[in-house]
Amino acid sequence: MPACNAPYPVLSGRRYPPGATVEDIGVNFSVYSRHATGAELLLYEAASSPEPFQIIRLDPRTHHTFFSWHVMVQDLPPGTHYTWRLEGPNDPHTHGWRFDPQVELVDPWARAINVADWDRWRRQRQGVQPHDSPRAMVLAEEYDWEGDTPIRLSSEQMIIYELHVGGFTRHPSSGVQHPGTFLGLIEKIPYLKELGITHVELMPVMAFDEQDVPEAVWAAGLRNFWGYSSFGFFSPHPGFCVTPERGTHRREFRDMVKALHRAGIGVILDVVFNHTSEGGATGPTLNFKGFGNETFYCLDTLDKGIYLDFTGCGNTVNANHPQVTNFIIDALEYWVREMHVDGFRFDLASALARDSDGRPLANPPVLWGIELSDTLAATKIIAEAWDAAGLYQVGSFPGYRWMEWNGRYRDSVRRFVRGDRGLVPEIATRLSGSSDLYEANLRKPINSINFVTCHDGFTLWDLVSYNRKHNSANHENNRDGTDDNLSWNCGTEGETPNAEVLVLRRRQAKNLLTLLFLSQGIPMLLAGDEVLRSQQGNNNVWCQDNALGWFDWSLVEQQAAMLQFVRGLIALRKRHPNLQHRHFLSGQPLPGGSLPDVVWHGLDLYAPPWTDPDAQILAFTLAPAHPDEAALHVMINMSDFALRFALPEIAPARWHLALDTSRCAPADLVPPAAQSPVDDARQLVRSRSIQVLEGRLYT
Repeated sequence: MPACNAPYPVLSGRRYPPGATVEDIGVNFSVYSRHATGAELLLYEAASSPEPFQIIRLDPRTHHTFFSWHVMVQDLPPGTHYTWRLEGPNDPHTHGWRFDPQVELVDPWARAINVADWDRWRRQRQGVQPHDSPRAMVLAEEYDWEGDTPIRLSSEQMIIYELHVGGFTRHPSSGVQHPGTFLGLIEKIPYLKELGITHVELMPVMAFDEQDVPEAVWAAGLRNFWGYSSFGFFSPHPGFCVTPERGTHRREFRDMVKALHRAGIGVILDVVFNHTSEGGATGPTLNFKGFGNETFYCLDTLDKGIYLDFTGCGNTVNANHPQVTNFIIDALEYWVREMHVDGFRFDLASALARDSDGRPLANPPVLWGIELSDTLAATKIIAEAWDAAGLYQVGSFPGYRWMEWNGRYRDSVRRFVRGDRGLVPEIATRLSGSSDLYEANLRKPINSINFVTCHDGFTLWDLVSYNRKHNSANHENNRDGTDDNLSWNCGTEGETPNAEVLVLRRRQAKNLLTLLFLSQGIPMLLAGDEVLRSQQGNNNVWCQDNALGWFDWSLVEQQAAMLQFVRGLIALRKRHPNLQHRHFLSGQPLPGGSLPDVVWHGLDLYAPPWTDPDAQILAFTLAPAHPDEAALHVMINMSDFALRFALPEIAPARWHLALDTSRCAPADLVPPAAQSPVDDARQLVRSRSIQVLEGRLYT
């Protein structure tokens, strides 16, 4: 808490940079607002202080330049909390202006935000209350990165692990000192390293409003757990910090990044620039509505009191307005430059491809600005290439560097493994990098983020255990969450003591993961799937900050066999460059090689069942992509019958059994030193299972 010697003297300050900047003589404050006619800066000792210790009214003659309000507060100590109040016209329907001099606003450029006395529902019930707002904090701490540098890994070598910072360690079984925090995640780095992943993709970690939930959900004691409700795009979420009241937001986040980098693990942030937590017309004013509602949001042309909603969250950010584009790119570059993150995944990224009227743009300035930014040039940029209003751009997202969550991959693999027929050409295309989506646009397999599960939807175990969602715990009458799960419960809905069903479910889970890690492109694994974590059929735990949404660490021991299988599967992928091609498979020899990069088969060699509408089998052979690498032969049988597949000759080498999803641990995945040769001309592959053979000289 700063020592306050109010009143602090003020100077005019300057408009750049925006936010609060500590300098030798004091702190410069600056915010954007095109149409405000007056501004006040309120200074607080702490986030919970009932009253400001100083209110500074800005003179428009000296503190207003172009579209910015600015002031230099001399000798103001770091640690001070602050808010803004703006005066201006209130004409939401004609011009979209929503100025209210009673509402305290949090700085959109704030580097740290605290929410001690913020009560969204009190404001909704009682209207604006004095000093009821999240508060920004002035930061000036030094940080020793100790030589830390970003992770520079070729995209084809990436293995992404999607996790929620809070949910990953909040369960009592986690055993960490600081559960649910950035520091708690540090304690689990040895687990991540042993698993073998290369990058963590962190669900939203920018400051978000945990109270942004429907009234019935709030009344049930639930809150916004996932965090797709951002309002502070430069501040780490205070709820993931141990001592946010002391302004340790950046230090704790940086400690996590530095520790992950030391372990060779990159950090990708899931960012939410498509909407904010301010919602629609009935939502609260936190910052953007009060500084420049008509600038920051897409509004109806005839009635600007109506928010265009392409996100399903009440509003849509007007991302291609020059001011907003600059804000978004400024935020991203800050997280790379100052926080050392290695990439971003953009939630509902297609909403960022729309103009202010909601029309899709062929060349959206914000997306091209991200792609062409020098600061972001070496980062990974990943799009969820759709939005909630039907704009689906998988395979055609604007730009070339952009990777995409491949929804087509997810759906095809789910259907094929559950037993849908006639998908053989489709599944071959997905396994080989989805050339139908990317090749014509001069893109590559590395543009495809392959996944079968993610935070949004069933977990892996629930995907093989439930035919329908069971979301009653969300208190929305089971209306929320998708009904199109493409799942199969293996004969019984939900939990069961039936041993036969449980064996089949485990096999199906291994089949799904095996296809994922055998596919060209970049695999993404959902945290907990490696230990068969269940959400009891809930496919939308966005509000479940409890055991339903947390990683249960007791599963690491209970599901040790499955965990070992996944570790082995990742190791198998890593030792095979022929599973990590940057270019599409062509059926032609690789440079310097004599064998085709891929050969497709059915039960018989060179006879893939492309035209068989009932086919549920496929086999393929991958040539070595490196002199020290082994060839691979994969046999996939999703039918209900055991079948014999012909094996190609690879003399003088011999095939060795590396993986068989029908077997129990530890025989389901065998490390090279323990593998046995396969001598039969035809190999028996049991029903609903996959086998992988590695070719090497037998000694």
